[in-house]
Amino acid sequence: MARLLSVNVGLPRDVEWNGRVVHTGIWKDSVRGRCRVGRLNLEGDGQGDLAGHGGEHRAVFVYQIESYRHWEAQLGRTDFVHGQFGENFTVEGLPDNSVCIGDRYRIGSALFEVTQPRVTCYRVGIRMNEPRMPALLTGSGRPGFYFRVLREGEVGAGDDIVKEGEAEERMTVAEINALLYLSEHARDRLERALRIEALSHGWRQSFEALLQSRAGAEGSGNAGLIPAAAVHTAAPGFRPLTVTAIDQESVDVLSLTIQGPNGQPLPTTLPGQYVVVRLRRTAGGPPLFRSYSLSGPPSTERYRISVKIEPNGAAGAYLREHVRVGAVLDVSAPRGSFVLGAGERPVVLLSAGIGATPVLAMLHALAAARSTRQVLWLHGARDGEHHPFAAEVRRLTQALPQGRAYVCYSRPGARDRMGEEFDATGHLSRSVLDEVRLPREADVYLCGPAHFMEAMKEAVAAASVARERIHLEIFNGGESRTPGVVGGAGRAPHLPKDDTGTGPQVSFARSGIAPRWKASAYRSILELAEACDVLVRWSCRTGVCHSCESGLISGAVTYEPEPLDPPAEGNVLICCSRPQGDVVIDI
Repeated sequence: MARLLSVNVGLPRDVEWNGRVVHTGIWKDSVRGRCRVGRLNLEGDGQGDLAGHGGEHRAVFVYQIESYRHWEAQLGRTDFVHGQFGENFTVEGLPDNSVCIGDRYRIGSALFEVTQPRVTCYRVGIRMNEPRMPALLTGSGRPGFYFRVLREGEVGAGDDIVKEGEAEERMTVAEINALLYLSEHARDRLERALRIEALSHGWRQSFEALLQSRAGAEGSGNAGLIPAAAVHTAAPGFRPLTVTAIDQESVDVLSLTIQGPNGQPLPTTLPGQYVVVRLRRTAGGPPLFRSYSLSGPPSTERYRISVKIEPNGAAGAYLREHVRVGAVLDVSAPRGSFVLGAGERPVVLLSAGIGATPVLAMLHALAAARSTRQVLWLHGARDGEHHPFAAEVRRLTQALPQGRAYVCYSRPGARDRMGEEFDATGHLSRSVLDEVRLPREADVYLCGPAHFMEAMKEAVAAASVARERIHLEIFNGGESRTPGVVGGAGRAPHLPKDDTGTGPQVSFARSGIAPRWKASAYRSILELAEACDVLVRWSCRTGVCHSCESGLISGAVTYEPEPLDPPAEGNVLICCSRPQGDVVIDI
């Protein structure tokens, strides 16, 4: 019979790691005597990152003493103590290749149900002093598993573990773990997994995403893990496109229409996407990379990009001063996941300044489709001279059966007429959202300067729009995900202090910097990005979780370690990759 060897608890603490402070509950100590089990955790226990750990379906983490023996042999270690792997229950028996999701066990006076394998992150590597540990645990089929508490009670070391029931669909913890993280995602097995009622919500979502994708298709990547920022992949590389028109949209915004040579068709775009433009200002000099949203109607014949000319902006100044009709620009395939979603819900297109460009493409798409959805265009500008696309937006909204627009000027000029060019003086705010009766059930697409984005995101949420329906486009970089790290640099991206090497150039396109790779200083592109204060996403740091998956705009990489499941074609896992030559990454 299986037996509970140790009950382990611990409250989160701050620990130093790689020059940073991490808040984590990975350290656990054995409990003497009996321990109370609540619905969400054990008495005296806590989690440092509730987004990745804890909650009803992850109340108690279980790991087996037999796996301890395996890792002692594999790693040559003799220093393990109960709780070494961050588990609450150290058990004898209950192997991952025998225990099934939905199995129910009585321990002491409490009743538990198996809900999912453990999702390993970098913090187990900190606790084990072995950075490879997330990949080792997941790839070995020995991840451990979580219990949900069906009946609260008390447990203690030495208690027998008595099986009380099981799910009708029998799939082991190891099978479920492999189905998500390894490269084979067979449709019949995904369908079986989804029939298990006890399977936790997060894993169910991942399997549903895999089932809806081309499960197992070569090069399709892992739809169950890929972050939203990397969902819409694009082929790497640049193609020469010819400038066929240049239009002055306002005093500081220029639009360029570009087409393929000899009228060759262009890749299909999704409304809201952008392209990366490579600008070679001087012969032999380093190129500039800039991301520009496609601001025109959907087309495979021509693209339109619109550029704000900043006072000290190198790329904008170059385009204004040196690019003329007939010039050839190097342009990537369209990319980005800030795209207009399908459905019948109302659409709110909310922008300020040059942030109008991606949502303008969405407005064009809605007008082209003669959409009957309720469409609300909200825009903020300084004045009429700094208000690009004004007439274009009026024409498009008037063509929609349920289209309307509301524009705020913060400092209207003497010739600006309220009720014609703009609707109110001031900035977009919560009071404006109330005045225009922002539909609570709407999908909101938001783009603009950083301070505007932050303020409006909170204002829209305060207007009772669900946060999952608030979609953001961030021009420079993106939202970071560094679980458990306390604070952050908060600095703009910059070249690293030691950017003196002659290695390959790693260009972070959305952050606007291009440091040199130095193999002696960095183990991965992620580490280089962190040295530059580029906003990044990660969790496992060993090629398991795909949180860091990003677009590979050009170039090639090698992996060390090899990821358990490769990213989609056109993407890269920056946590375990190194450049083979010059590369351009979409962060």
